[in-house]
Amino acid sequence: MFAFIGIIVGIVCTLLGYVMHHGNIGVLIQPTEFIIIFGAAIGIFLGSFGMKTFQATIKAVIGLLKPPPSKEHYVELLKMMYELFNVARKEGLLGLEQHVENPKESAIISKYPSFLNNHHAEHFFCDTLKVILTGAVGPHDLSEMMEMDLEIAHEEEHRPVEALQTVGDGMPAVGIVACVLGIVITMGKINEGPEVIGASVAAALVGTFIGIFIGYVVCAPLSKSIGNKVAAEGMYMNCIRHALFSFARGESPITCVEFARRQIEPSMRPGFTELEEAVKAA
Repeated sequence: MFAFIGIIVGIVCTLLGYVMHHGNIGVLIQPTEFIIIFGAAIGIFLGSFGMKTFQATIKAVIGLLKPPPSKEHYVELLKMMYELFNVARKEGLLGLEQHVENPKESAIISKYPSFLNNHHAEHFFCDTLKVILTGAVGPHDLSEMMEMDLEIAHEEEHRPVEALQTVGDGMPAVGIVACVLGIVITMGKINEGPEVIGASVAAALVGTFIGIFIGYVVCAPLSKSIGNKVAAEGMYMNCIRHALFSFARGESPITCVEFARRQIEPSMRPGFTELEEAVKAA
């Protein structure tokens, strides 16, 4: 959300300062320059990363409207895992089968919508528990399996970051290209008087402005924000991973969630007493 707020503030303040200097907004509206710049940007994107990443980037940009995991989300996650691990402790591993097969119908998991709404986390958690229920994979092999799963997912989620950064880095150069083409056109009007030449040069310079502005005020914040969100989601997934690894080793439910709690960054990590009270309430 703050990425869009920052971009809007940047656009408004830039145009406001331009108008306060008695600039004419109409001069900045140059459709031909926009066609060159945005067309080249899309060409760079598709040529470098393909349609799949293009669609993933649009989805990732829209996803910035959804807040990253908060402290409350982590508390819910830890409570949910504690309850499930307690079921396994009292009823055996088979007691978990009904919960992981249909998580939306589970009496425990369905109480925590923040987890259910995170489809990647839900599938990762339930699929890994299913592997544990088979008893065919040892704890350390399971840890390697989960690490590989998260690493591949992280690479996929990071592609929109790389794509936006690449396009953003190229936008100033694209703006210069648009400006050069405008100067070429201006040279053909050299005999038409200073007013015509001035208007043509101004139109050409708009290309440079748009290219630099989009690169640094639009693409850079979006790329950084998506990267931060990917990192936040990665921390949430690692919290699950360490809890499951501890559970697979046969640790007690409170020890499992304590391992998970220690993976949360301090600014969002619930205290030990806070966690203890939460799981007791659960």
